[in-house]
Amino acid sequence: MAPASKTDVIICGSGAAGLTLAIDLARRNLPFLLIDKAPHPFVGSRGKGIQPRSQEVFEDLGVIDKIVASGGEYPLQRFYLEDGSVDKAAVEPSDPTPDAPYQIALLVPQFLTERRLCERLVELGHTPQYSHELVGIEQGSEAVTAVITSPEGERSVQAKYLVGADGGSSFVRKTLGIEFAGKTLDVRAIVADVLADGLSFDVWHRWGQGTPAQVSLCPLYGTHMFQYLAPIPFDMETDLSARGLTRLFRQRTGRDDVVIGQVSWASAFEMNARLAATYRVGRVFLAGDAAHVHPPTGGQGLNTSVQDSYNLGWKLAAVLSGGPDSLLASYEQERRPIAEAVLGLSERLLEAAKNRNTGRTREINQLDLGYADSLLSKHYAARNKGVVVAGDRAPDSPVRGAGGLPTRLFELFRGPHWTLLAYDVADATVVNGRCGLHIHAIGPSGDIIDTDGFVQNAYGLSSGEWVLVRPDGYVGAVFPAGEVGDIDQYLDAVGLRRSESLILNG
Repeated sequence: MAPASKTDVIICGSGAAGLTLAIDLARRNLPFLLIDKAPHPFVGSRGKGIQPRSQEVFEDLGVIDKIVASGGEYPLQRFYLEDGSVDKAAVEPSDPTPDAPYQIALLVPQFLTERRLCERLVELGHTPQYSHELVGIEQGSEAVTAVITSPEGERSVQAKYLVGADGGSSFVRKTLGIEFAGKTLDVRAIVADVLADGLSFDVWHRWGQGTPAQVSLCPLYGTHMFQYLAPIPFDMETDLSARGLTRLFRQRTGRDDVVIGQVSWASAFEMNARLAATYRVGRVFLAGDAAHVHPPTGGQGLNTSVQDSYNLGWKLAAVLSGGPDSLLASYEQERRPIAEAVLGLSERLLEAAKNRNTGRTREINQLDLGYADSLLSKHYAARNKGVVVAGDRAPDSPVRGAGGLPTRLFELFRGPHWTLLAYDVADATVVNGRCGLHIHAIGPSGDIIDTDGFVQNAYGLSSGEWVLVRPDGYVGAVFPAGEVGDIDQYLDAVGLRRSESLILNG
């Protein structure tokens, strides 16, 4: 074997989690290797729900518009009842608000979401390497060495860190010997992407809802296909051909006017709820389905995976640039409780779906998930109930630049940097310049004007207060007026070094 090549990060798995992490590292100009043992990208629709919080992540990564254009909002659901009548249910619309511009889940086939993410990665100068299988991991005190096989043969690659984003059957997790506790949920189902003649493409067609004989066909916007979904007994032999799926459909609906004409992807799977005992062993991390698997109800799995990588990416980058290892320790501390809570939500939604309760809640949107108990969330003073505190998602708000043009807080946050908002502060320059920190003074004499008071309303700020927003859009701290020393102490702790040129010229 040739001598090991070197990089900063190896990402094993090019699904949504792996691609999100790769994009985040690429926009920070960090070297990495993204590999996948599959010969080509995933071709199924499986994780088709994109929640509002993930939409915010995709906006920051520069891909939201293309993902929205690849799908659409969830369609009206049409329930065909045993007595021959038809019932309908629509997703209740929620209008955007100044603090939350995305309120409605999107329906985008997983393969199209991943295609858009891959296209964004290519724009940043990188591509996944398919048919590259990780077959060995060896850790040292300063690096991890991966043994990779490909059509060109076997090679070793040395990296500072390795991330297993390689799915529920993760080689990385198994190699590390990490327990994957949980349970099979006594549900087995067929999911397939099909062409179907005889049905309109504008509604989600559902038969036998709440019974073992249910079957549904959901239009996959951005394609000409439906997602075919049907629970099946554990001892049932599965015929996933067009003929077999047509036969099962007719048995369950009694209709012979619908024909499955083509199957582009199909799977018979058992629903599981499982959570890794730890997300890290030495220099190796787990993300996405390698760390947690969910039933598909509520569209939580892919979204939780994307947000794992969004949390981990900036922390890896910071530590690789000299930041403290405690940043990486915060990854599991923040993300594992989220996955545990989401697993419970997914199971509750699965039970609700059996009773035809298909309503949505804000909990599903993932907008209220946060890190109040994180090592990185510093609570410097008591705040009024209902206002933003450390660990919360940083709200959006329309504002106006001092030059007169409208903008948004999300525009100020966009990118791989930290953001410090100085609200009606007399002199924001009292905070020394830091590499990777953007400072904005909000107020009549600042560079940002809170024209309609939306910032004050969303954050509950008083004159002289400061808000520090992390690269992943969560609040690190809300500092009281006059506590500049606390701000500098926090920035030192997370490895944001002072700019020497500003110090020399200060």
